[in-house]
Amino acid sequence: MKQLFRTKSIEALVAASNVEGKRLDRTLGAWSLMALGIGAVIGSGIFILTGTAAAGEVRSFHSILHVPILDLIMNGANSSFTIGRPGAGPGVALSFLLTAIACGFAALCYAEMACCIPVAGSAYTYAYATMGEFIAWLIGWNLILEYAVSNMAVAVGFSAYFNDILESIFGWHLPKQLSEPMIVGGQFTGSWFNLPAFLILMLLTWVLTYGIKESARTNNIMVLVKLGAIAIFVIGAGRAVSTHHWHPFLPNGMSGVLTGAAIVFFTYIGFDSVSTAAEECKNPQRDLPIGIIGTLLVCSTLYIAVALVLTGIAPWQSLNSAAPVAEALKNLNMNTIREWVGVGAIVGMLSSLLVFQYGQARVWFAMSRDGLLPRFFSRIHPKHHTPHVSTWIAGFAVGIPSGVWDIGTFADLSNIGTLFAFTVVSAGVLVLRRTQPDRPRSFRVPFGPLFPLLSIASCLILMMALPLETWVRFFFWSAIGIAIYFAFGKKNSTLANS
Repeated sequence: MKQLFRTKSIEALVAASNVEGKRLDRTLGAWSLMALGIGAVIGSGIFILTGTAAAGEVRSFHSILHVPILDLIMNGANSSFTIGRPGAGPGVALSFLLTAIACGFAALCYAEMACCIPVAGSAYTYAYATMGEFIAWLIGWNLILEYAVSNMAVAVGFSAYFNDILESIFGWHLPKQLSEPMIVGGQFTGSWFNLPAFLILMLLTWVLTYGIKESARTNNIMVLVKLGAIAIFVIGAGRAVSTHHWHPFLPNGMSGVLTGAAIVFFTYIGFDSVSTAAEECKNPQRDLPIGIIGTLLVCSTLYIAVALVLTGIAPWQSLNSAAPVAEALKNLNMNTIREWVGVGAIVGMLSSLLVFQYGQARVWFAMSRDGLLPRFFSRIHPKHHTPHVSTWIAGFAVGIPSGVWDIGTFADLSNIGTLFAFTVVSAGVLVLRRTQPDRPRSFRVPFGPLFPLLSIASCLILMMALPLETWVRFFFWSAIGIAIYFAFGKKNSTLANS
Protein backbone atom coordinates (compact mmCIF):
# COMPACT_ATOMS: atom_id res chain seq x y z
CA MET A 1 0.00 0.00 0.00
CA LYS A 2 2.93 2.30 0.69
CA GLN A 3 4.24 1.85 -2.83
CA LEU A 4 0.81 2.41 -4.39
CA PHE A 5 0.61 5.96 -3.06
CA ARG A 6 4.31 6.79 -3.00
CA THR A 7 5.00 9.95 -4.96
CA LYS A 8 7.95 10.67 -7.20
CA SER A 9 9.71 13.91 -6.37
CA ILE A 10 9.67 16.69 -8.94
CA GLU A 11 13.47 16.73 -8.83
CA ALA A 12 13.56 13.02 -9.73
CA LEU A 13 11.07 13.54 -12.58
CA VAL A 14 13.14 16.39 -14.00
CA ALA A 15 16.39 14.42 -13.57
CA ALA A 16 14.91 11.43 -15.45
CA SER A 17 14.01 13.72 -18.34
CA ASN A 18 17.68 14.73 -18.71
CA VAL A 19 19.18 11.22 -18.83
CA GLU A 20 21.19 10.70 -22.00
CA GLY A 21 19.33 8.47 -24.43
CA LYS A 22 15.96 9.32 -22.82
CA ARG A 23 16.05 13.06 -23.44
CA LEU A 24 13.87 14.92 -25.93
CA ASP A 25 15.01 18.02 -27.83
CA ARG A 26 13.72 21.38 -26.57
CA THR A 27 12.66 23.15 -29.77
CA LEU A 28 9.12 24.49 -29.17
CA GLY A 29 8.25 28.09 -28.35
CA ALA A 30 5.03 29.73 -27.13
CA TRP A 31 3.48 30.03 -30.62
CA SER A 32 4.18 26.38 -31.48
CA LEU A 33 2.61 25.31 -28.18
CA MET A 34 -0.44 27.47 -28.83
CA ALA A 35 -0.69 26.05 -32.35
CA LEU A 36 -0.62 22.52 -30.89
CA GLY A 37 -3.50 23.46 -28.60
CA ILE A 38 -5.53 25.11 -31.36
CA GLY A 39 -4.82 22.14 -33.62
CA ALA A 40 -6.26 19.78 -31.00
CA VAL A 41 -9.25 21.88 -29.90
CA ILE A 42 -10.63 23.23 -33.18
CA GLY A 43 -11.70 20.42 -35.48
CA SER A 44 -14.73 19.90 -37.67
CA GLY A 45 -16.93 20.21 -34.56
CA ILE A 46 -16.91 24.00 -34.80
CA PHE A 47 -19.01 23.69 -37.97
CA ILE A 48 -21.33 20.97 -36.59
CA LEU A 49 -21.96 21.22 -32.82
CA THR A 50 -22.57 24.97 -33.03
CA GLY A 51 -25.73 24.28 -35.02
CA THR A 52 -26.75 21.35 -32.80
CA ALA A 53 -26.49 23.46 -29.64
CA ALA A 54 -28.38 26.36 -31.25
CA ALA A 55 -31.28 24.23 -32.54
CA GLY A 56 -31.42 21.74 -29.66
CA GLU A 57 -31.98 18.01 -29.93
CA VAL A 58 -34.17 15.18 -28.70
CA ARG A 59 -32.37 12.03 -27.64
CA SER A 60 -34.13 8.70 -27.12
CA PHE A 61 -32.53 5.90 -25.10
CA HIS A 62 -33.44 2.28 -25.81
CA SER A 63 -31.75 0.91 -22.69
CA ILE A 64 -31.15 2.03 -19.12
CA LEU A 65 -27.43 1.85 -19.95
CA HIS A 66 -27.85 4.88 -22.23
CA VAL A 67 -29.60 7.10 -19.67
CA PRO A 68 -27.39 9.84 -18.11
CA ILE A 69 -26.18 8.80 -14.65
CA LEU A 70 -27.42 12.09 -13.13
CA ASP A 71 -30.96 11.30 -14.28
CA LEU A 72 -30.73 7.84 -12.72
CA ILE A 73 -29.50 9.29 -9.42
CA MET A 74 -32.27 11.89 -9.30
CA ASN A 75 -35.19 9.83 -10.65
CA GLY A 76 -34.23 6.17 -10.25
CA ALA A 77 -36.71 3.84 -11.96
CA ASN A 78 -38.73 6.85 -13.13
CA SER A 79 -35.87 8.12 -15.28
CA SER A 80 -36.99 9.36 -18.68
CA PHE A 81 -35.85 7.44 -21.73
CA THR A 82 -36.37 10.50 -23.91
CA ILE A 83 -34.52 13.72 -23.14
CA GLY A 84 -35.25 16.94 -24.99
CA ARG A 85 -32.52 19.57 -25.00
CA PRO A 86 -33.98 23.01 -25.71
CA GLY A 87 -32.03 24.99 -28.27
CA ALA A 88 -29.91 27.91 -27.12
CA GLY A 89 -30.79 29.85 -30.28
CA PRO A 90 -28.51 32.83 -30.90
CA GLY A 91 -27.65 32.53 -27.20
CA VAL A 92 -25.32 29.66 -28.18
CA ALA A 93 -22.65 32.37 -28.15
CA LEU A 94 -23.26 32.62 -24.39
CA SER A 95 -23.08 28.81 -24.18
CA PHE A 96 -19.58 28.96 -25.62
CA LEU A 97 -18.65 31.74 -23.19
CA LEU A 98 -19.92 29.81 -20.15
CA THR A 99 -18.12 26.66 -21.32
CA ALA A 100 -14.90 28.63 -21.79
CA ILE A 101 -15.18 29.85 -18.19
CA ALA A 102 -15.76 26.29 -16.91
CA CYS A 103 -12.82 24.96 -18.94
CA GLY A 104 -10.79 27.98 -17.86
CA PHE A 105 -10.69 26.70 -14.28
CA ALA A 106 -9.07 23.45 -15.46
CA ALA A 107 -6.78 25.30 -17.89
CA LEU A 108 -5.45 27.50 -15.07
CA CYS A 109 -4.73 24.39 -13.00
CA TYR A 110 -2.88 22.78 -15.92
CA ALA A 111 -0.86 25.98 -16.39
CA GLU A 112 0.31 26.01 -12.75
CA MET A 113 1.21 22.30 -12.76
CA ALA A 114 2.97 22.55 -16.13
CA CYS A 115 5.31 25.32 -14.97
CA CYS A 116 6.02 23.44 -11.70
CA ILE A 117 6.66 20.08 -13.41
CA PRO A 118 8.07 20.72 -16.94
CA VAL A 119 8.18 17.02 -17.88
CA ALA A 120 6.38 14.98 -20.57
CA GLY A 121 3.31 13.02 -19.53
CA SER A 122 0.76 15.74 -18.72
CA ALA A 123 -1.78 14.68 -16.06
CA TYR A 124 0.01 11.33 -15.56
CA THR A 125 3.22 13.06 -14.45
CA TYR A 126 1.36 15.59 -12.28
CA ALA A 127 -0.48 12.78 -10.49
CA TYR A 128 2.80 10.90 -9.93
CA ALA A 129 4.24 13.94 -8.14
CA THR A 130 1.18 14.64 -6.00
CA MET A 131 -1.00 11.55 -5.47
CA GLY A 132 1.22 8.54 -5.97
CA GLU A 133 2.06 5.84 -8.46
CA PHE A 134 -1.28 4.00 -8.53
CA ILE A 135 -3.35 7.12 -9.27
CA ALA A 136 -0.73 8.17 -11.84
CA TRP A 137 -1.05 4.80 -13.57
CA LEU A 138 -4.86 5.10 -13.71
CA ILE A 139 -4.58 8.59 -15.18
CA GLY A 140 -1.99 7.51 -17.75
CA TRP A 141 -4.00 4.43 -18.70
CA ASN A 142 -7.11 6.56 -19.27
CA LEU A 143 -5.18 9.25 -21.15
CA ILE A 144 -4.13 6.53 -23.60
CA LEU A 145 -7.82 5.69 -24.03
CA GLU A 146 -8.78 9.37 -24.41
CA TYR A 147 -6.29 10.08 -27.18
CA ALA A 148 -6.78 6.74 -28.95
CA VAL A 149 -10.58 6.71 -29.03
CA SER A 150 -10.73 10.39 -30.04
CA ASN A 151 -8.46 9.75 -33.00
CA MET A 152 -10.27 6.58 -34.05
CA ALA A 153 -13.50 8.55 -34.34
CA VAL A 154 -11.82 11.46 -36.16
CA ALA A 155 -10.02 9.13 -38.59
CA VAL A 156 -13.30 7.43 -39.53
CA GLY A 157 -14.87 10.88 -40.05
CA PHE A 158 -11.89 11.97 -42.16
CA SER A 159 -12.30 8.93 -44.41
CA ALA A 160 -15.97 9.72 -45.09
CA TYR A 161 -15.21 13.39 -45.77
CA PHE A 162 -12.23 12.52 -48.00
CA ASN A 163 -14.36 10.20 -50.13
CA ASP A 164 -17.05 12.88 -50.42
CA ILE A 165 -14.47 15.43 -51.65
CA LEU A 166 -13.11 12.96 -54.22
CA GLU A 167 -16.62 12.51 -55.60
CA SER A 168 -17.59 16.19 -55.61
CA ILE A 169 -14.33 17.47 -57.17
CA PHE A 170 -13.05 14.60 -59.34
CA GLY A 171 -16.29 12.69 -59.94
CA TRP A 172 -15.10 9.37 -58.56
CA HIS A 173 -14.76 7.71 -55.20
CA LEU A 174 -13.09 4.75 -53.59
CA PRO A 175 -15.05 1.48 -53.57
CA LYS A 176 -17.12 0.87 -50.46
CA GLN A 177 -15.01 -2.19 -49.61
CA LEU A 178 -11.95 0.05 -49.07
CA SER A 179 -13.49 3.24 -47.68
CA GLU A 180 -15.91 2.27 -44.92
CA PRO A 181 -15.57 0.50 -41.55
CA MET A 182 -15.95 -3.27 -41.60
CA ILE A 183 -18.25 -3.22 -38.55
CA VAL A 184 -20.86 -0.57 -37.68
CA GLY A 185 -23.15 -0.99 -34.69
CA GLY A 186 -22.04 -4.58 -34.26
CA GLN A 187 -23.07 -5.48 -37.81
CA PHE A 188 -20.79 -6.35 -40.75
CA THR A 189 -21.13 -3.80 -43.56
CA GLY A 190 -19.56 -5.77 -46.41
CA SER A 191 -16.53 -3.50 -46.38
CA TRP A 192 -13.07 -5.05 -46.12
CA PHE A 193 -11.10 -2.23 -44.50
CA ASN A 194 -11.31 1.56 -44.11
CA LEU A 195 -8.13 2.30 -46.03
CA PRO A 196 -8.12 6.16 -45.97
CA ALA A 197 -8.46 6.20 -42.17
CA PHE A 198 -5.51 3.83 -41.80
CA LEU A 199 -3.28 5.53 -44.37
CA ILE A 200 -3.73 9.07 -43.00
CA LEU A 201 -2.74 7.84 -39.54
CA MET A 202 0.35 6.13 -40.96
CA LEU A 203 1.33 9.32 -42.80
CA LEU A 204 0.97 11.48 -39.67
CA THR A 205 2.87 8.86 -37.63
CA TRP A 206 5.76 9.12 -40.08
CA VAL A 207 5.73 12.94 -39.74
CA LEU A 208 5.80 12.66 -35.93
CA THR A 209 8.67 10.17 -36.08
CA TYR A 210 10.69 12.36 -38.41
CA GLY A 211 11.06 15.14 -35.82
CA ILE A 212 9.18 17.41 -33.42
CA LYS A 213 10.33 20.55 -35.25
CA GLU A 214 8.98 19.21 -38.54
CA SER A 215 5.78 18.01 -36.84
CA ALA A 216 5.25 21.42 -35.26
CA ARG A 217 5.89 23.15 -38.59
CA THR A 218 3.34 20.88 -40.31
CA ASN A 219 0.79 21.58 -37.56
CA ASN A 220 1.46 25.34 -37.76
CA ILE A 221 0.63 25.31 -41.48
CA MET A 222 -2.58 23.34 -40.92
CA VAL A 223 -3.63 25.65 -38.09
CA LEU A 224 -3.09 28.71 -40.30
CA VAL A 225 -5.19 27.11 -43.06
CA LYS A 226 -8.12 26.33 -40.79
CA LEU A 227 -7.92 29.72 -39.05
CA GLY A 228 -8.03 31.24 -42.54
CA ALA A 229 -11.12 29.16 -43.39
CA ILE A 230 -12.85 30.28 -40.20
CA ALA A 231 -11.92 33.92 -40.91
CA ILE A 232 -13.32 33.64 -44.46
CA PHE A 233 -16.59 32.29 -43.05
CA VAL A 234 -16.88 34.94 -40.32
CA ILE A 235 -15.99 37.86 -42.61
CA GLY A 236 -17.60 36.60 -45.84
CA ALA A 237 -20.82 35.24 -44.37
CA GLY A 238 -20.90 38.11 -41.86
CA ARG A 239 -22.07 40.39 -44.67
CA ALA A 240 -25.27 38.34 -44.90
CA VAL A 241 -26.09 38.53 -41.18
CA SER A 242 -29.63 39.70 -40.55
CA THR A 243 -30.14 40.92 -36.99
CA HIS A 244 -33.79 39.82 -36.98
CA HIS A 245 -32.47 36.22 -36.70
CA TRP A 246 -31.09 37.22 -33.29
CA HIS A 247 -34.53 38.10 -31.91
CA PRO A 248 -35.30 36.66 -29.46
CA PHE A 249 -31.67 36.14 -28.44
CA LEU A 250 -32.60 33.59 -25.75
CA PRO A 251 -35.67 31.79 -27.16
CA ASN A 252 -35.57 29.14 -24.40
CA GLY A 253 -34.11 31.31 -21.66
CA MET A 254 -31.08 30.32 -19.63
CA SER A 255 -32.08 26.64 -19.68
CA GLY A 256 -31.36 26.63 -23.42
CA VAL A 257 -28.02 28.35 -22.84
CA LEU A 258 -27.02 25.82 -20.17
CA THR A 259 -28.00 22.74 -22.21
CA GLY A 260 -26.19 24.31 -25.16
CA ALA A 261 -23.11 24.61 -22.95
CA ALA A 262 -23.32 20.90 -22.12
CA ILE A 263 -23.40 20.06 -25.84
CA VAL A 264 -20.45 22.28 -26.83
CA PHE A 265 -18.27 21.50 -23.79
CA PHE A 266 -16.48 18.69 -25.56
CA THR A 267 -15.44 20.95 -28.45
CA TYR A 268 -12.98 22.50 -25.98
CA ILE A 269 -11.27 19.25 -25.00
CA GLY A 270 -7.70 19.16 -26.23
CA PHE A 271 -6.02 22.15 -24.59
CA ASP A 272 -4.48 19.74 -22.11
CA SER A 273 -2.42 18.25 -24.97
CA VAL A 274 -0.19 21.35 -24.75
CA SER A 275 1.17 20.07 -21.43
CA THR A 276 2.37 16.81 -23.07
CA ALA A 277 4.97 18.95 -24.89
CA ALA A 278 6.51 20.27 -21.64
CA GLU A 279 9.76 18.38 -22.18
CA GLU A 280 10.22 19.72 -25.71
CA CYS A 281 9.57 23.35 -24.77
CA LYS A 282 12.44 25.87 -24.78
CA ASN A 283 11.23 27.83 -21.74
CA PRO A 284 8.47 25.79 -20.07
CA GLN A 285 7.99 28.06 -17.04
CA ARG A 286 7.05 30.94 -19.34
CA ASP A 287 5.75 29.31 -22.52
CA LEU A 288 3.51 26.54 -21.16
CA PRO A 289 1.06 28.86 -19.33
CA ILE A 290 0.98 31.07 -22.45
CA GLY A 291 0.31 28.06 -24.67
CA ILE A 292 -2.46 26.60 -22.49
CA ILE A 293 -4.32 29.80 -21.62
CA GLY A 294 -3.70 31.33 -25.06
CA THR A 295 -5.25 28.25 -26.70
CA LEU A 296 -8.42 28.63 -24.66
CA LEU A 297 -8.71 32.39 -25.35
CA VAL A 298 -8.19 32.06 -29.12
CA CYS A 299 -10.54 29.08 -29.47
CA SER A 300 -13.25 30.73 -27.37
CA THR A 301 -13.11 33.87 -29.51
CA LEU A 302 -13.40 31.85 -32.72
CA TYR A 303 -16.25 29.70 -31.39
CA ILE A 304 -18.27 32.75 -30.30
CA ALA A 305 -17.66 34.52 -33.64
CA VAL A 306 -18.81 31.47 -35.64
CA ALA A 307 -21.88 31.10 -33.39
CA LEU A 308 -22.94 34.72 -33.87
CA VAL A 309 -22.51 34.63 -37.67
CA LEU A 310 -24.20 31.24 -38.09
CA THR A 311 -27.28 32.23 -36.08
CA GLY A 312 -27.31 35.55 -37.95
CA ILE A 313 -27.49 34.05 -41.44
CA ALA A 314 -30.11 31.36 -40.77
CA PRO A 315 -33.03 30.82 -38.38
CA TRP A 316 -31.72 28.93 -35.37
CA GLN A 317 -34.50 26.31 -35.67
CA SER A 318 -33.07 25.19 -39.05
CA LEU A 319 -29.56 24.41 -37.80
CA ASN A 320 -30.11 20.89 -36.47
CA SER A 321 -28.53 19.07 -39.41
CA ALA A 322 -25.39 17.02 -40.01
CA ALA A 323 -23.65 20.04 -41.61
CA PRO A 324 -25.45 23.21 -40.45
CA VAL A 325 -22.82 25.67 -41.68
CA ALA A 326 -22.64 24.08 -45.15
CA GLU A 327 -26.46 24.01 -45.38
CA ALA A 328 -26.79 27.66 -44.38
CA LEU A 329 -24.16 28.74 -46.93
CA LYS A 330 -25.79 26.61 -49.63
CA ASN A 331 -29.14 28.34 -49.03
CA LEU A 332 -27.39 31.71 -49.46
CA ASN A 333 -25.59 30.55 -52.65
CA MET A 334 -22.23 31.24 -50.99
CA ASN A 335 -20.57 28.25 -52.62
CA THR A 336 -17.01 29.62 -52.56
CA ILE A 337 -17.16 30.19 -48.80
CA ARG A 338 -18.78 26.77 -48.46
CA GLU A 339 -15.78 25.18 -50.21
CA TRP A 340 -13.41 26.97 -47.83
CA VAL A 341 -15.43 25.71 -44.88
CA GLY A 342 -14.96 22.19 -46.29
CA VAL A 343 -11.22 22.76 -46.49
CA GLY A 344 -11.21 24.07 -42.92
CA ALA A 345 -13.13 21.01 -41.71
CA ILE A 346 -10.81 18.47 -43.30
CA VAL A 347 -7.64 20.32 -42.24
CA GLY A 348 -9.13 20.61 -38.75
CA MET A 349 -9.42 16.82 -38.64
CA LEU A 350 -5.83 16.40 -39.80
CA SER A 351 -4.37 18.73 -37.17
CA SER A 352 -6.46 17.09 -34.42
CA LEU A 353 -5.17 13.67 -35.50
CA LEU A 354 -1.58 14.92 -35.51
CA VAL A 355 -1.72 16.53 -32.06
CA PHE A 356 -3.54 13.68 -30.32
CA GLN A 357 -1.16 11.10 -31.81
CA TYR A 358 1.71 13.27 -30.57
CA GLY A 359 0.21 13.49 -27.06
CA GLN A 360 -0.53 9.77 -26.86
CA ALA A 361 3.03 8.80 -27.76
CA ARG A 362 4.44 11.20 -25.11
CA VAL A 363 2.25 9.65 -22.39
CA TRP A 364 3.41 6.13 -23.35
CA PHE A 365 7.00 7.40 -23.43
CA ALA A 366 6.76 8.94 -19.92
CA MET A 367 5.12 5.83 -18.43
CA SER A 368 7.78 3.59 -19.98
CA ARG A 369 10.61 5.76 -18.66
CA ASP A 370 9.16 5.32 -15.18
CA GLY A 371 9.13 1.55 -15.65
CA LEU A 372 5.34 1.19 -15.69
CA LEU A 373 5.36 0.10 -19.34
CA PRO A 374 8.02 -1.98 -21.16
CA ARG A 375 11.30 -0.13 -21.71
CA PHE A 376 11.19 -0.21 -25.50
CA PHE A 377 8.36 2.39 -25.42
CA SER A 378 10.89 4.99 -24.22
CA ARG A 379 13.53 4.38 -26.89
CA ILE A 380 14.70 7.56 -28.65
CA HIS A 381 15.52 7.66 -32.36
CA PRO A 382 19.31 8.21 -32.66
CA LYS A 383 18.94 10.73 -35.50
CA HIS A 384 15.55 12.45 -35.06
CA HIS A 385 15.48 12.35 -31.22
CA THR A 386 11.80 11.36 -31.10
CA PRO A 387 10.21 8.43 -29.20
CA HIS A 388 9.84 6.53 -32.48
CA VAL A 389 8.83 3.15 -31.03
CA SER A 390 5.93 4.50 -28.96
CA THR A 391 4.91 6.76 -31.87
CA TRP A 392 4.66 3.87 -34.34
CA ILE A 393 2.94 1.56 -31.84
CA ALA A 394 0.42 4.35 -31.12
CA GLY A 395 -0.08 4.78 -34.86
CA PHE A 396 -0.92 1.10 -35.43
CA ALA A 397 -2.96 0.90 -32.20
CA VAL A 398 -5.25 3.61 -33.57
CA GLY A 399 -4.95 2.94 -37.32
CA ILE A 400 -5.97 -0.73 -37.36
CA PRO A 401 -9.18 -0.31 -35.25
CA SER A 402 -10.05 2.74 -37.37
CA GLY A 403 -10.03 0.51 -40.43
CA VAL A 404 -12.31 -2.08 -38.82
CA TRP A 405 -14.85 -0.33 -36.57
CA ASP A 406 -16.99 2.75 -36.54
CA ILE A 407 -15.70 4.16 -33.25
CA GLY A 408 -18.13 7.09 -33.06
CA THR A 409 -20.30 5.24 -30.54
CA PHE A 410 -17.36 5.18 -28.10
CA ALA A 411 -16.79 8.96 -28.10
CA ASP A 412 -18.11 9.31 -24.54
CA LEU A 413 -15.20 7.15 -23.33
CA SER A 414 -12.86 9.92 -24.42
CA ASN A 415 -14.98 12.47 -22.56
CA ILE A 416 -15.03 10.65 -19.22
CA GLY A 417 -11.28 9.97 -19.37
CA THR A 418 -10.59 13.66 -20.03
CA LEU A 419 -12.82 14.84 -17.21
CA PHE A 420 -11.18 12.36 -14.82
CA ALA A 421 -7.77 13.79 -15.76
CA PHE A 422 -9.03 17.38 -15.29
CA THR A 423 -10.29 16.46 -11.81
CA VAL A 424 -7.01 14.89 -10.72
CA VAL A 425 -4.89 17.78 -12.04
CA SER A 426 -7.09 20.32 -10.23
CA ALA A 427 -6.79 18.31 -7.01
CA GLY A 428 -3.03 18.06 -7.60
CA VAL A 429 -2.74 21.86 -7.47
CA LEU A 430 -4.25 21.83 -3.98
CA VAL A 431 -2.02 18.96 -2.85
CA LEU A 432 1.19 20.54 -4.17
CA ARG A 433 0.39 23.88 -2.59
CA ARG A 434 -0.04 22.17 0.75
CA THR A 435 2.99 19.85 0.55
CA GLN A 436 5.38 22.27 -1.21
CA PRO A 437 4.09 25.80 -0.59
CA ASP A 438 7.50 27.40 -1.15
CA ARG A 439 8.21 25.79 -4.52
CA PRO A 440 8.77 28.53 -7.14
CA ARG A 441 5.80 28.96 -9.48
CA SER A 442 6.02 31.22 -12.52
CA PHE A 443 2.22 31.00 -12.70
CA ARG A 444 -0.34 30.53 -9.93
CA VAL A 445 -4.06 29.86 -10.19
CA PRO A 446 -5.69 33.02 -8.75
CA PHE A 447 -8.06 33.17 -5.75
CA GLY A 448 -6.37 30.45 -3.70
CA PRO A 449 -8.20 27.12 -3.58
CA LEU A 450 -11.46 28.51 -5.03
CA PHE A 451 -10.74 28.02 -8.73
CA PRO A 452 -9.31 24.47 -8.38
CA LEU A 453 -12.38 23.51 -6.33
CA LEU A 454 -14.68 25.02 -8.96
CA SER A 455 -12.81 23.05 -11.61
CA ILE A 456 -13.29 19.79 -9.68
CA ALA A 457 -17.01 20.52 -9.16
CA SER A 458 -17.55 21.37 -12.85
CA CYS A 459 -15.84 18.18 -14.00
CA LEU A 460 -17.77 15.94 -11.60
CA ILE A 461 -21.11 17.44 -12.69
CA LEU A 462 -20.26 16.88 -16.37
CA MET A 463 -19.17 13.32 -15.63
CA MET A 464 -22.55 12.71 -14.01
CA ALA A 465 -24.22 13.88 -17.25
CA LEU A 466 -22.64 10.97 -19.15
CA PRO A 467 -24.67 7.75 -19.60
CA LEU A 468 -24.39 4.70 -17.35
CA GLU A 469 -22.96 2.68 -20.23
CA THR A 470 -19.96 5.03 -20.41
CA TRP A 471 -19.29 4.56 -16.69
CA VAL A 472 -19.47 0.77 -17.08
CA ARG A 473 -16.95 0.87 -19.93
CA PHE A 474 -14.77 3.31 -17.97
CA PHE A 475 -14.62 0.95 -14.96
CA PHE A 476 -14.01 -2.04 -17.24
CA TRP A 477 -11.09 -0.29 -18.97
CA SER A 478 -9.72 0.82 -15.58
CA ALA A 479 -9.98 -2.76 -14.27
CA ILE A 480 -7.86 -3.97 -17.21
CA GLY A 481 -5.34 -1.24 -16.41
CA ILE A 482 -5.21 -2.21 -12.73
CA ALA A 483 -4.55 -5.84 -13.66
CA ILE A 484 -1.66 -4.78 -15.93
CA TYR A 485 -0.26 -2.53 -13.21
CA PHE A 486 -0.11 -5.30 -10.62
CA ALA A 487 1.18 -7.83 -13.16
CA PHE A 488 3.90 -5.62 -14.64
CA GLY A 489 4.07 -1.98 -13.58
CA LYS A 490 4.28 -2.44 -9.82
CA LYS A 491 7.20 -4.89 -10.16
CA ASN A 492 9.17 -2.88 -12.73
CA SER A 493 8.58 0.64 -11.42
CA THR A 494 11.83 2.60 -11.25
CA LEU A 495 10.54 4.31 -8.12
CA ALA A 496 10.01 1.00 -6.32
CA ASN A 497 13.28 -0.51 -7.51
CA SER A 498 15.28 2.54 -6.48
